[in-house]
Amino acid sequence: MIFAQITDFHLKSDGQLFKDELDSVATLKAAVRHLNGFDPRPDLVLATGDLVYEPDERAYRVLRELLDELEMPVYAIPGNHDDRDMMLGTFGDLGYLPRDGEFLHYTIEDRPLRFIALDTVIPGSVGGEMCPRRLAWLEDRLAEEPGRPTVIVMHHPPFVTGLGFMDKHAFAGAAALEAVVRRHPSVERLLAGHLHRDIHVRWGGTIASTSASIVFQMSLDLNQGAASSFVLEPPACSIFHWTEGTGIADYTSPIGDFGPRRTFVSQQP
Repeated sequence: MIFAQITDFHLKSDGQLFKDELDSVATLKAAVRHLNGFDPRPDLVLATGDLVYEPDERAYRVLRELLDELEMPVYAIPGNHDDRDMMLGTFGDLGYLPRDGEFLHYTIEDRPLRFIALDTVIPGSVGGEMCPRRLAWLEDRLAEEPGRPTVIVMHHPPFVTGLGFMDKHAFAGAAALEAVVRRHPSVERLLAGHLHRDIHVRWGGTIASTSASIVFQMSLDLNQGAASSFVLEPPACSIFHWTEGTGIADYTSPIGDFGPRRTFVSQQP
């Protein structure tokens, strides 16, 4: 199975550039073209939050129109820039988001891998959380399929990264979440966004990772007093290849034109 992760679009549909420099509509269009042109094409795409910059009906309408151009199913979860009600209004007809309850949790069951999507949003806060109610829901879902390889998908990473300007927004309930995951060895990977960088750690008896943004990347500055900043490194997405017995291998796939493939072996006439 092949699947992809795109994250942190910060989509602005008002014609204004993000941070006066970046066309977030163009970057999402480029990501869609990139994934549609990938060979072999991913079986599904995970959109891991901060889908819009400021939630409004127009931004979500444009978001849906652009994501509908993907030639494979896409599953979205909210980030701290998103609005649950607007997301439900935007994607509710696709059938995977819950119609009741406070949180936009769901599972994807019809693939070789099982996916459990978590809503870690605290309205009005930059940081994320897994409260007791959310943890209980996750524990119940993991207990349903104890032997099935599973990927947990969320926006906020529950681990410390060394990026001080991001780590200061602590993840509430991180230790309790780690304990739940550690009890379930079926969890092959935990995937998050939010940090605008590729980061991989050993966590909870599995591997937890974040993906680069399709728009801009956070500065790689491990000085604890560093100010929050970003860099115009290439936009990118993550590609995952899963095989039974081996598990998941992941790749960073930069989005852009980097020229044709070049052979290592000279062609003989």
